[in-house]
Order: sequence, then C-alpha cells, then structure tokens
Amino acid sequence: MRDRVSDAREIDTVVFDLGNVLVQWDPYLPFVGRMERADVEAFFAEIDFASFNHRQDAGRPWATARAELVDRFPQHVAALDLYLDHFSDSIAGPVPGSSELVRELIGAGIRVLGLTNWSAETYHLAVPAAPVIGLLEGVLVSGEVGIAKPDPRIFALLAEQFAVEPASTVFTDDAAGNVLAARTAGYVGLQFTGADRLRGDLVALGLPVGPQLTRT
Repeated sequence: MRDRVSDAREIDTVVFDLGNVLVQWDPYLPFVGRMERADVEAFFAEIDFASFNHRQDAGRPWATARAELVDRFPQHVAALDLYLDHFSDSIAGPVPGSSELVRELIGAGIRVLGLTNWSAETYHLAVPAAPVIGLLEGVLVSGEVGIAKPDPRIFALLAEQFAVEPASTVFTDDAAGNVLAARTAGYVGLQFTGADRLRGDLVALGLPVGPQLTRT
C-alpha cells in the first residue's frame, strides 16, 4: 500500500471553501451598533439561524425566506431586514495567510478552485471582500446550483463541472461535516483551522508550497 505522501504527490487540484477559509464571515457584524447583541442572539436562536440560512445557501430566495418569517416569526422580520441590508458588513476581509497560500499554489501550477455554501443573491459581494477569490479558476456556488454541502451531490457536481478527479484533489473547509462528506466522496479532505496549519498539511502532502511560516 502506498503511503499518504506518495499518494499526495499525484494531487493536481486544491479546492477551497470560502467562508472563514478565504474570507472572514461573521453574521453578528451587520448588527453592531444597530441592535443589542442579546437581541441578535435571541433572534438567531428562535429562528434556528444556521438552518434558516442554509436553505438560502441551497437555493431558496431571500424573499421566500422573509415571507416565512412574516408568517412564523413576525417579530423578527425587522432583524432579518437589517441583516440583509448590511450583509456586506458580515464579510470582514480576507482570512489571514490564505491569500498568499492560494497565490503560491497557482504559481506552482496547481489548479485552485472554490466550493462554497453561499446565497446566489449575495455572492457578488465575495470578491470585493477578498479579492483572491477572483484568482480562482472557478467557484461552484451552492445557491446557484440549488445544492449545499454536505450534500454528496455537490461534490459529484464539482467533479463533473470542473473535470477534477476526487482522488487527486484536496478539499479544505472549516466545517468538519463538510470535510467528512468530501472524504466520503473520494476527495482528500483537510479541515481548515488556519492558514499556517493548512500550509503545513499541504507541505506534508508533498504539495509545492513554501514551509509553514512562524508569525508573532
């Protein structure tokens, strides 16, 4: 049986999640100075914001989401409107160190793609917040195709749309469940906990990037 490093020397593609991997995302930021944190937390808890937001990532229009709130949680409609009106505040610039890593991979001739859970209606704000996203060969946006991670269909679509071979492709995401789904689909899955750690993991896999940096 070949070892992990010798397998990885055949890798020709790295696929990045975007949110909190290439671009910082914090859903609380649109409310700063506009709504008390405790009230935001109550809003998120009552509507189960993670699940509610995931449905937009999977293609549901925000207008449909708002209509649901009008019916079920009318007291929170104003908070949702605030979130959407100031959504650009939630994406707070590049994740430290990730842009440099993407550029190194591209410079070394590795294909670099994106796979993101993101609403089609707000995705246009991604590149202005983290310009390195614009350097990717392509990005599969869940909201545009109506399938969101960790649904295995989106990993199959990624392989089909970009003609990648999962076994020779690294996928990195901050969410453990998405990494597990990628591994199940045959990808080399790495959980993202920071650019330095990912750099070290890629070096260990034999990919042509510089050594891990020491930051003070």
